[in-house]
Amino acid sequence: MFPTPDTSHLSLPEFKYNVYDPAEDTFLLLDTLESDLEYLNSIYPTICLEIGSGSGCVSSFLGSLLGGSTCLYLCTDINAKAAMATLETGNRNMIPLNPIMCDFSSALRLKNKIDVLIFNPPYVVTPSEEIGSYLIEAAWAGGVHGREVIDRFLPLVEDLLSKHGVFYLVVIEENRPDEIIKFFEKINFKCEKTTKSAGNEKLSTLKFFRR
Repeated sequence: MFPTPDTSHLSLPEFKYNVYDPAEDTFLLLDTLESDLEYLNSIYPTICLEIGSGSGCVSSFLGSLLGGSTCLYLCTDINAKAAMATLETGNRNMIPLNPIMCDFSSALRLKNKIDVLIFNPPYVVTPSEEIGSYLIEAAWAGGVHGREVIDRFLPLVEDLLSKHGVFYLVVIEENRPDEIIKFFEKINFKCEKTTKSAGNEKLSTLKFFRR
């Protein structure tokens, strides 16, 4: 029902080799958000935050679902070109995105204020040495089990989410999603899992919310 945001500008030279193009993991996340529209409207979100926004496709889509003027859409990325691409995607799709260049949410002071939190992380299994780039490699290099970046972020989630907030995380089977689910169960969160196969990958979105 809702069209995929226009990201045609990603073919421009400043973005083509510097920003991660929307792919199967992106589209699974879009499908999950669309299928959750009734739920998202029921929590009356006012502040949404996407970690590692890349192209800005996901936040632009979320804005089209919820209404561009009803929420504050924050997007962070450590890649300067990705932050620029996110801003342009928002502009092209008439969604007021607010990109911030920082690591995770380090530049923000929004304790228990985030109603919708989204992270499509670097989940590919790579040597640890590949982590730490501020370029396009940061979009996929996940280290051991593809979990090194994910594991740094997970302890931040509880303090970011509002009391009715929801967190969407994209993972593959190599990331050991059952371990991630158990981590959240220990801090009294529930999980809903959506899975699909994409080539050789088994992709899932994990949706976490407080019990």
